[in-house]
Amino acid sequence: MTEPIYLSETRASYDTVAVDYAALVRPAFERDVLGRAMLGAFAALVRAAGGRPVADVGCGPGHVTAYLHSLGANAFGVELSPGMVGVARRAHPELRFDIGTMTALESADGALGGVVAWYSVIHLPRDVLPAVFDEFHRVLAPGGHLLLGFHVGDERRRKEEGYGGHPMSLDVHLLPPGHLAELATGAGLVVDATLMREPDARVPQGCLLIRKPA
Repeated sequence: MTEPIYLSETRASYDTVAVDYAALVRPAFERDVLGRAMLGAFAALVRAAGGRPVADVGCGPGHVTAYLHSLGANAFGVELSPGMVGVARRAHPELRFDIGTMTALESADGALGGVVAWYSVIHLPRDVLPAVFDEFHRVLAPGGHLLLGFHVGDERRRKEEGYGGHPMSLDVHLLPPGHLAELATGAGLVVDATLMREPDARVPQGCLLIRKPA
């Protein structure tokens, strides 16, 4: 079966920028007080629900996976780009990082206490998102939690360069929070909290904390 072009483009682009992306995004994450607070709340909820494993899907160089681990979450990373996985494994050899895609997770039904998609659904076409939310529902245990970080808007942008001037070729989707909430509800999930931040930024950011009913 031929792989969808959005997966091929995303993999190739992030393989190209992996080292420089890691060097840029890690300091930015350290400055992201609100984002880390949401991840902290997520980790606390997962621990309170029994501490099942957490998949950080689209984990990039592993900084979010490592942060969740530092908060007591049994976190592992899943990433499409082998180049990114290599960077993550070198930086955090004590943690698990798998090559894979959120469109077809290898976790068993109900195996996970949490899923984090931290600015990773932004590279998925709109028509793929419903199936991805169904996949999140499948792998989450009853009472499990899903945390999404995303760029807010309602448009598709083509990214041709980034992270130190490297060539890239992939789409970035700015997503309305209400649309993501509807997709979550349609997949049988419940939205518990919405965070909107940087309303004056060039690209506003949003965060949804979502739960699978017990």
